[in-house]
Amino acid sequence: MEDNQAKPRRIPRSMARAVALPLSSGIPLIWSLPDGRAWLSRNMALEVEQRRLFPWIAIFFGIGIVLFFQADGQPALWAPVGAFGLFGAAAIASRRHLTVFSILIALAALLAGFSAGAIRARSVAAPALTRLVIAPVTGFIETVEDREGGKRLLLRLTGMMGVADAGRPERIRVSVRSGEGLSPGQLIAGTARLLPPPQAAWPGGYDFARDASFKGIGAVGSMVGQVRRIDSPQRPGWSLWLAARVDEARNALTERIASAIGGAAGGVGAALVTGKRGLIPEPTNDVLRAAGIYHIVSISGLHMVLAAGTFFWVVRALLALAPGVALLWPVKKMAAVAAMAGATIYCIFSGSDVATERSLVMTLVMFGAILVDRPALSIRNLSIAALIVLAREPEALLGPSFQMSFGAVAAMMALVPLMHRPRLEGARGGFVARGVSWIGTAMLGLVTTTLVASFATAPFAAYHFQSLNPYGLIGNALALPLVSLIVMPSALLGVLAYPFGLDRPIWQFMGMAVSQVLDVSAWVGGFSGSTLVVPALGGAALVLLSLGLILVSVPASALRWMALVPAGAGLAFAATPDRYDVFIDRDGAGAAIRAKGGRLALVGRPSDFVAEQWLRADGDARNADDGSLRQEAKCDAAGCVVAAAGGRWVAFVQDFTAFEEDCRRATVIVTRLKAPPICKASFVLDGDDLKERGATTIRFNPETVELRSVRKGREVRTWAGKEVHRADVSSAPEIPRRARPVPEQDFPEEDLNASDESSTSRPMH
Repeated sequence: MEDNQAKPRRIPRSMARAVALPLSSGIPLIWSLPDGRAWLSRNMALEVEQRRLFPWIAIFFGIGIVLFFQADGQPALWAPVGAFGLFGAAAIASRRHLTVFSILIALAALLAGFSAGAIRARSVAAPALTRLVIAPVTGFIETVEDREGGKRLLLRLTGMMGVADAGRPERIRVSVRSGEGLSPGQLIAGTARLLPPPQAAWPGGYDFARDASFKGIGAVGSMVGQVRRIDSPQRPGWSLWLAARVDEARNALTERIASAIGGAAGGVGAALVTGKRGLIPEPTNDVLRAAGIYHIVSISGLHMVLAAGTFFWVVRALLALAPGVALLWPVKKMAAVAAMAGATIYCIFSGSDVATERSLVMTLVMFGAILVDRPALSIRNLSIAALIVLAREPEALLGPSFQMSFGAVAAMMALVPLMHRPRLEGARGGFVARGVSWIGTAMLGLVTTTLVASFATAPFAAYHFQSLNPYGLIGNALALPLVSLIVMPSALLGVLAYPFGLDRPIWQFMGMAVSQVLDVSAWVGGFSGSTLVVPALGGAALVLLSLGLILVSVPASALRWMALVPAGAGLAFAATPDRYDVFIDRDGAGAAIRAKGGRLALVGRPSDFVAEQWLRADGDARNADDGSLRQEAKCDAAGCVVAAAGGRWVAFVQDFTAFEEDCRRATVIVTRLKAPPICKASFVLDGDDLKERGATTIRFNPETVELRSVRKGREVRTWAGKEVHRADVSSAPEIPRRARPVPEQDFPEEDLNASDESSTSRPMH
């Protein structure tokens, strides 16, 4: 190649060596590749100049929290705290060397996040039930929520018969069929049927037990028989008194709004103002989800921004009416203080849910930036808000609310300005032309923000909910203007008029806009494919897509192009999900087994909630009562068998009499009983294993069985390398089973937990 080209010209240091390729014409083609080190140096210098290193502190803080929740058992506190102090001191000592200083700060932030998780876990540690308990209880009502067919109570216990004080839960969540006359702050007594908070239905699924532990809820269930109000020998503490008074006021306003509007619109309107969603019919919830606008009924970022923004602009406009005040006083900062106070009051009144508190922190940081003459909307302020939220509630990082809200805001801050067309300064026109231009700009902003937020939150929606709403852009574009321009201003005006008793016409006016929102939702939700059920996103795909979102949002330089690498890899993982072949209930009440046809077959008696969790994780849109779920399982009174893919038989044993036959012929045995030691099946998972592991999944590989389990809120252990017998289904004798499920499998499930978060199956005795 050297004989066919002239000596290349000298290449500058900023470029790599030239690569010369001969052409058929004899003219050399020289490709100059950029010098990677110089490119990285230039972009890192720009990142430092733009102060974009600070957001990485929040990112590494979050990584430390994730590592804490991946740890087995309860890590020691002294180790992360001591290491944090060591790296922090080293960072201060090396602050003159930017590279070393940055690395040490990142490590210190990671250890700080780990320490925050350890401290939080110790601060909320409280007793929780470990078994089914039916016992008389007494306790103060902390919150009351109206539900269809009764009420749901959060009780702060003062006594539980048969359970020592050291093992008594601090709080329990129970449902009552008739809760007339019950209100927050009352001391009540009755008999409760309680269960431990249920863990995830499958590894990677929603873990109600973990969330309940951080809320101090040690049991869930229902009240049995009459609930009596009794006189309290002592006054409740101030925190309980305040929580009860706030919840009582919320319930009164919820009833006022719902009765003034009426119907499903009344329940939605009340939820928009008070955050109480119990009066929304479930079909209405489904319609809002299908249209991609269910987020409007959760008091979070949208509501907090609209409420605080309304306070800010109203106060600023009123102050501007007084020339002396407008000229001599910092009107903008005074309005920011009013907005911060109004947002705080709104957060307290709406129940101070976790999502609401996170939105409040973000709002306070944004308006606080105005007070110190800094830009309100910046990635730096978003990072400060994330640090405050995660330091206070590290467990929030694992939930969909934090991930979706902060991910959407970060993406919008980074990408929406790039999608907007620059405004022409010299373009002027008449009133109509300016009005049309303003409407066009507003609609462009709405469409771009919704589009960016939808793409940013899609990985988290697929991971947590296994569903996507492709027409959410249409639903949000049609519904959000009504919510922003009519519903929320009416809500603020209605709350102000409520103490005077002049609020009913305002609620009725707001109800007309809410009805239009529901009509839009029904129209969009009626589109074919409005809700797509997708297989659960794997952990690797979520991590890679999240890294892509971070890299496209945080850097200010061309480094954001690096986001294409993890994003592309994440999409590849998401497009080829690795499904489980067997899902097993936490107590062995039932299982879902992938049959030869490729779809799951249901055996046993899992609750409808658990069964649908399995189906959604597999990307299956069928409901738990679909008859096709049991067609491929051959069952009799002793259990069921399913012919699985790869020539394997999976047996679900419910009676000891089935072990002799199934242990000889089946490849895998699943049972809540104790399997005999002579069972010769290739793989056995019995009751003792399930007690140790909780909900379990199995994946069949060509020569191995991979098992993943839920234990204390984590995914633990993978069994690999175990040789598996592969039966020849074509030649193996068919195991005689009746195709029709036995009558006891058709019993309706008993509602032990009336909460939205989870339900459990009726124990078998």
